[in-house]
Amino acid sequence: MFGRSKSWVSGSGRSSSGVHSLDRLKYMYHVLTKNTTVTDLNRNLLVETIRSITEILIWGDQNDSSVFDFFLEKNMFVFFLNILRQKSGRYVCGQLLQTLNMLFENINHETSLYYLLSNNHVNSIIVHKFDFSDEEIMGYYICFLKTLSVKLNSHTVHFFYNEHTNDFALYTEAIKFFNHPEHMVRVAVRNITLNIYKVNNQPMLHYIRDKTAVPYFSNLVWFIGIHVIELDKCVQTDEEHKNRGSLSDLVSQHLDHLNYLNDILIINCEFLNDVLTDHLLNRLLLPLYVYSLVTQDQTTDRPRISPQVSLYLLSQVFLTIHYAPLVDSLADVILNGDLSMFSSKPERDVQRSSSESSIRCFIKPQESLEKSLEINRQRGKKKLQKRPNYKNVGEEEEEDKHPDDEDPSKSSDMGAKGAKAIGETEVNAAGAKLCLAEIEMVIMERSKAAEKPMLHVKEENTTDEEKSAAAPGAQAAPSRPFLDMVYSTLESTDYDYYTLFVLCLLYAMSRNNGINPDKLEKIQLPLKPVKDSHSYNHVLVERLIRIMSQAAHPDGKVRLATLELACILLKQLVLIDGDCIIKDVHLACFEGAREESVHLLRHFYKVKYYQGEEIFLDMFEDEYRSMMSKPLNVEYLMMDESILLPPTGTPLTGIDFVKRLPCGDVERTRRAIRVFFMLRALSLQLRKEPETQLPLTREEDLIKTDDVLDLNNSDLIACTVISKDGDQVQRFLAVDIYQMSLVEPDSKRLGWGVVKFAGLLQDMQVTGVEDDSRALNITIHKPASTPHSKPFPILQATFIFSDHIRCIIAKQRLAKGRIQARRMKMQRISALLDLPVQPSKEVMGFGQSSSSSQHLPFRFYEQSRRVGSDVAVQRSVFASVDKVPGFAVAQCINQHSASPASSPSPPSSGSSSGSTGPCESVTTSLTSTPSAIQSPSVRSGRKGRRRVFSLSEADSHGGHWV
Repeated sequence: MFGRSKSWVSGSGRSSSGVHSLDRLKYMYHVLTKNTTVTDLNRNLLVETIRSITEILIWGDQNDSSVFDFFLEKNMFVFFLNILRQKSGRYVCGQLLQTLNMLFENINHETSLYYLLSNNHVNSIIVHKFDFSDEEIMGYYICFLKTLSVKLNSHTVHFFYNEHTNDFALYTEAIKFFNHPEHMVRVAVRNITLNIYKVNNQPMLHYIRDKTAVPYFSNLVWFIGIHVIELDKCVQTDEEHKNRGSLSDLVSQHLDHLNYLNDILIINCEFLNDVLTDHLLNRLLLPLYVYSLVTQDQTTDRPRISPQVSLYLLSQVFLTIHYAPLVDSLADVILNGDLSMFSSKPERDVQRSSSESSIRCFIKPQESLEKSLEINRQRGKKKLQKRPNYKNVGEEEEEDKHPDDEDPSKSSDMGAKGAKAIGETEVNAAGAKLCLAEIEMVIMERSKAAEKPMLHVKEENTTDEEKSAAAPGAQAAPSRPFLDMVYSTLESTDYDYYTLFVLCLLYAMSRNNGINPDKLEKIQLPLKPVKDSHSYNHVLVERLIRIMSQAAHPDGKVRLATLELACILLKQLVLIDGDCIIKDVHLACFEGAREESVHLLRHFYKVKYYQGEEIFLDMFEDEYRSMMSKPLNVEYLMMDESILLPPTGTPLTGIDFVKRLPCGDVERTRRAIRVFFMLRALSLQLRKEPETQLPLTREEDLIKTDDVLDLNNSDLIACTVISKDGDQVQRFLAVDIYQMSLVEPDSKRLGWGVVKFAGLLQDMQVTGVEDDSRALNITIHKPASTPHSKPFPILQATFIFSDHIRCIIAKQRLAKGRIQARRMKMQRISALLDLPVQPSKEVMGFGQSSSSSQHLPFRFYEQSRRVGSDVAVQRSVFASVDKVPGFAVAQCINQHSASPASSPSPPSSGSSSGSTGPCESVTTSLTSTPSAIQSPSVRSGRKGRRRVFSLSEADSHGGHWV
């Protein structure tokens, strides 16, 4: 919209000069004087003239002050006003607003800004009646107001706020568009108000409080409530997930409202916070959100929303707003309140309680914001121009109908009751509706005390039964229906639609530092558990464990997000500084749920294993990687509109897997894996045990690029690697238990090699080349970050060997290495599930016992990392069969028939990697090597050991077999 204007502004320095700028401005003044009336003939001339004047003024602000002197001397702003007051059309008005916006946006010197703001011409433009039905005019106008609000500070505020006439056009005209249909206009209005609230000018803030705060906040709260009701209707009518777009927009709007309210509260202006808190509590949060938590008679005329929407929105409130007087009062009602605060009062009780019942109801303001502002403005003028004998006819009646906001007698009375809730208002005799102008806000006039009493919900309706129920250790009683609803919802775990919202609400309240910790202690849901405390909420813990148990059932309807949130809350309840205070009976129940998850996963493991499917291992590692990299973020969860709809089991909706039910056998397997991971991790934390078996692939234990390895007496195959881009390099191929590596000789030490590439065998694909029997196409994919993302190839190249024999050997070694890596990991999963391990003797280098943690595959790499400059570290990664089974070692026939149950022992640090005599250790006897299986000497029937070369002999053999 403003692209064209920015271009000429950016070039103003080039097109203007100190010599001619003043002359040009004088010429522009002459044009304006000759064209005071806008016609079709001079419309374009006037637009260009205004743009040129703006360009010259921006240049003069930076270079020549005489330009502004001439502008003020001739009072050229009057010409702008004169053009606006004529019916000059949208084109001229739009261009004028656009150029003025650019002018104020680019003015940097305060003196120049003061010149432009003097004589009240800017305020005249602000109050001009533009045609706001034109979207372009509306956009230019609101941008102009936003630019002016940015320039607002303690020095410039006097140009906009007139203390003598009680007029603040910039603010009052902007807030009239708070409910504009266009989202960007509403956002601009919020920015304008926030810029104004941040200015520390007490007379201006008093004016906002006394004349505008009540009508603005009451209309704003009503506007938010209407959006909430519309959101609820969208949820109720969208069981088929067809209106996700509309629902997403409504949820985003509610979050925008909350963030705007929070921005006002964190400015910490006491005047505004008191008024806003009162309206939010008594006109929106309590009568619409909290009241809707419990089932009510449908015949009542009170507006209501569904309980799930209420829980969802309340969770957003506690996650977004941390202003103590607001959230503490709201939490107090949820935890200790009853329905008496919403009951109707007899009309004769107007003096004491009718005002409360009127305020604590979601009702539409009697007057629009624009009308209320006009009434307050006129009343302020009459107060200043008050003369005894010159009242107009009907003025006395109007004053009776709209009394002034400030009443000294009421002010003194409210000052004596400073501990009560603010925002007490007068009501009419019928007590049916509340007149906005009658709301008494003079309590903010009280002097700021060192310790301001915290805002609480009205205590007149608190009964003795409620106080008793609020005592520590008391169970939820019927006198606390809102808290009772929360706990009763957790009892039903067959369907977690409401359960997820309740858990989110408890989580949000427990993480909100604005709530008084004593209130949370009453239900034993502390913000931070007290050290040396041995008590916790048994009822809540039992119901959380019940959710976990239900999630581990084969037909459980508990979503993964619900389960993870239950685990988070359980840890928060029973873990204090790393110490677990859970009782044995509850720990036993939880361990029972964990055992159920193990049994559930065993079923899918056996099905996949005996069907010969390799997908289980990939799913197992992908789910663990996804769970660790993307833990549940409750704030983001509460931004997702999809959880407001009934849980669905189809992925066609696009809902994230953790937020819906599984669909099909594959997703049920994924869900069982994730449940197992969550409960296993929680079990280890509760028992204070470290995780030693997961993940199956640890990055820190793998060979990496540029690692320097001792490759003496190792099986290496020389090859030429041709990348996808056509680059050719000479490398040696080495096959490890989990990885294949491409190395080149180290120039510093004989027999050592530098790793140039290392990839997991389990993610490798090997295919032959039709036209060349010496070549292989090898592709290795990087593990996907999510189960649905496409794997990314980290190696995609053609390997060319010296002859077809070496090509066949390399292909067999890589293929069997892949089988070995996957089978070993599957057996580690068997150990995790307490299943019997059945090792295979056909796979090279396969460890035949995984019952002890010392035989985990990662110990093969112990102390074999990159050696750096430490020459003393001479341990070889390929130095023993216990580390890498990929080099030649003596093979004994009777050793192949050794018992699978025997356990290998770690090799001694001084064992020789080149030993070719009879096998002397159990480890050697239990390990078969790829060399013995795949070498031509074995294929030809020769027995015993075969000849092995090292890197030191590479030159003498042409580098073909090293």
